[in-house]
Amino acid sequence: MSDALLIIEDEVLLGSEMQRYFSGKGWDVAWAKNVIEGERMLLEERFDPLVVLSDMNLPDGNGLDLLEKARGRGIGGEWVILTGYGSVPDSVRALRLGAFDFIEKPCSPDRLELIVGGAVRSARAQRRLNEQSAAESRRYGPQTYVGSSAAAATVREMLTKLAAVPFSALIITGETGTGKGLAARILHHSGPRAKGPLVELNCAALPRELLESELFGHEAGAFTGAKGRRRGLMEQAAGGTLFLDEIGDMNLDLQAKLLKAIEDRTIRRLGGDREIAVDLQLIVATNRDLQRQVAEGSFRADLYHRISVFRLELPALRTHKQDLRQLVPVLIAEFNAKAGKRVQVVPEAVWRRLEAHDWTGNVRELRNVVERCVLFSSAEDFPVQWLQLDTPAATNQITLDVGNCLRLPLNGSMALDEMDCHIIKAALENANFNVTAAAKALGTTRETLRYRIQKYGLSQSR
Repeated sequence: MSDALLIIEDEVLLGSEMQRYFSGKGWDVAWAKNVIEGERMLLEERFDPLVVLSDMNLPDGNGLDLLEKARGRGIGGEWVILTGYGSVPDSVRALRLGAFDFIEKPCSPDRLELIVGGAVRSARAQRRLNEQSAAESRRYGPQTYVGSSAAAATVREMLTKLAAVPFSALIITGETGTGKGLAARILHHSGPRAKGPLVELNCAALPRELLESELFGHEAGAFTGAKGRRRGLMEQAAGGTLFLDEIGDMNLDLQAKLLKAIEDRTIRRLGGDREIAVDLQLIVATNRDLQRQVAEGSFRADLYHRISVFRLELPALRTHKQDLRQLVPVLIAEFNAKAGKRVQVVPEAVWRRLEAHDWTGNVRELRNVVERCVLFSSAEDFPVQWLQLDTPAATNQITLDVGNCLRLPLNGSMALDEMDCHIIKAALENANFNVTAAAKALGTTRETLRYRIQKYGLSQSR
C-alpha cells in the first residue's frame, strides 16, 4: 500500500506539478486547493496522510490554523509548511505546533523530496511508537489485574480511578510477589502519560553511588570512569512515569536529593552546573512498612508524606485463593504460547493442591509453579507431579542445624535477595554478630559483608 501525501496549495500550477511529481514517486497523493477542502479530507473523510505539504497563506484561511486544529483532534502525520514570504513569528509558531519544517517558495523538487523523505522517516517512527503504546495500553488495562474476589475487585476499582487522574506520586505496598510491578505498568499505560516513557529502577539492586548516578545522570569526569555524559533515569522519564521499586532500601541522603528533585521538578547531573527541568509521574513500591521506618529514622518523613499522595495496597494471594481459578488459566495460556505447549485441562486434584498451599511467595511463586508444570507437560492435562508444593507448615521453613547448614525453600516462595538476607542474618547470629567471623564463615570480605548488612538493614538490635 502506498504512503499517503496530502498537498494543500491554491496555486494550480504548483499544486498540479507537486501532485504529478510525488505520484510518480509512488505516493498516494490527494490535493486540496483551500483550507475547507483540506479540513474536509482530514477531519470528515478521515484521510490519514503520512505527510502534509501545506501552503501557509490560502484564500480562505491559514495553513497553521489548520495544523493547530488537526493536532487538537489528535491527527498525526508530519507537516511541511510552504510560504512565499515567511516571517520569524510564523516559523516559530509552526515549530511550536509541531511542524516538521518551514520552507520558503520556490523550492526545488530535489530539496522538497529530501525534506519530505525526512518527514516520512519521522512520521513512520512516530506511528510505530503510537502503535506500540496502544498495544501496551490494551495489554495493561485495569482488567489485567485478574480475580473475582472482593480483594481483586477493590484493587481493580482503585486502579481504574487512579488511571483517570494525573496524580504526581503514588506508593504501592504489598508483600514480595503480589504484583507491584504489574500495578505500576497498568497505571502508566492506562493513564494520561501512556504516550510517555515508563522507566523502572530497583533501588535495592545498586549501591548508593551507582543509584545516584542512575537517577540523576552525570557529566564527563564527574567521577572515576565517567568518560562521557549520561542522562539519568529521571531525565529519561520526562513526560512519562518513573517507577522506583524497593524505595525503602534507598540511602537517607539520597532520599533528600530525590525529595528536592520531586519538589523543584528539576535535577542536576553529577558534576553538572545547571538545573534540568523534569516533568514526570512518580510511582514507588515497597514490601516494607515505611511508616515504621519513618518512626525508626531509616526513612525520611518529609519524603514519605510527599510520595504518599495516593496509596495502593495489594493483597497477599493467600487471602484470596478463590482467584486461583482465574489466575492459573491466564498463566497457562501465556506459557503455552511461549513454549509451544497445549495444556488445556487442570484436574481437580491439582486445584485441591493449589488451594491448600500457603503461597508465601504470592503470584510470583504461582507463576514459577505454572511455568515449570507447563514446560514439563507432555499432554493437555496439567501435570500434578511437577507441582512440588510443600505442605503449608513447611512451605517457608528456614532452619540452621547443628552442622551449621542453612535450610532454605527452593519452591519459588523466596526471591534471591530474601535468601541472601536470610543467609547473612543466620551467619551473623551464629557468630554473635562478629562481622569478621561471619565474613570468614561465608567466604567473603568484611567490606562486602558490611555493604550487605547495610543493604538489608541487619543489625544486632534488629
